Amino acid sequence: MDPLLKFCMRMGDNALILAQRTGEWCGHAPVLEEDIAFANMGLDLIGQTQLWLKLAGEIEGKGRSADDLAFLRTERQFLNCLLVEQPNTDFAFALMRQYLFDAWHLPMLDGLTASSDKRVAAIAEKVVKEVRYHIDRSRDLVIGLGDGTTESNARMQGALNMLWPFVADLLATDQADEALLAQGVIPDLETVAASFRAETAATFAAARLETPEVELSRTGGRNGLHSEHMGYILSEMQYLQRTYPGVTW
Repeated sequence: MDPLLKFCMRMGDNALILAQRTGEWCGHAPVLEEDIAFANMGLDLIGQTQLWLKLAGEIEGKGRSADDLAFLRTERQFLNCLLVEQPNTDFAFALMRQYLFDAWHLPMLDGLTASSDKRVAAIAEKVVKEVRYHIDRSRDLVIGLGDGTTESNARMQGALNMLWPFVADLLATDQADEALLAQGVIPDLETVAASFRAETAATFAAARLETPEVELSRTGGRNGLHSEHMGYILSEMQYLQRTYPGVTW
C-alpha cells in the first residue's frame, strides 16, 4: 500500500473508531455536561475522519469516497490503533482512553502542520484547534478524578493499568512511516513520542497516578490485528449500509 494512503487511513480510522466509542456515551454519561461534551467530541472526530478518508480516497484513485472507506470495509481492513477500539467499561475508562489518545494526537497534528504535503498540512491546521480543546478537557478530568476521592483515584488508576499496554500501538513505527519521514510528510515520531511521555508524566504526577511498569507490545491495529471488539463496532456503525446496500437519501 502507498505509504501516504496508509497513513491517511490510519489517521482517519483512529478518529472514526474513537468517534463511535465516544458516541456510545450519548444519553449515558453520568452528568448532562459530560453527555454533551462526549457528543461534541464525537462530532469533531467524525469531521476529522471525513477529511482524512477523503484524502485517502483521492490518493487511492479508485473512486472510493470517505463514506465508502468508512462503511464498506471489514474489520481486518481497518488500520486504527487498538487503544481506540477498547470498550466503554465505565466512565473512568472512557476518560483515560480519550486522554491517552489526545496526548499522542496533539503532538502528531502539531508536527503535521509543517508537512511537506500541503494537503496533509491543511488538514492538520484545521483540526489541531479541536484537539487542543480535547486534551485540555481530558487532562483536567484525569487530574480532577485522580486527585479526588479514594474511589475516583482507584478507578482512574485501574483504567490506566488496563489501557497503558495499548500505548505502544500509538508509538510504533513501520516502513511506511520511515518513507514519509524521509519525504518530510510526517514529523519525527521520536519527537512525538517524547512529547507524549512528557505530557502523560506531568499529568499522572498531578493526578497521583502511577504509570504502569509493564512491557508494551508493539503489534496491534496498525498491522491489521484487531481485538474482538472491532466486529461489534462495525456491526453497529455499518448496520444501515449492510442492511440496505447503496442506500441514498
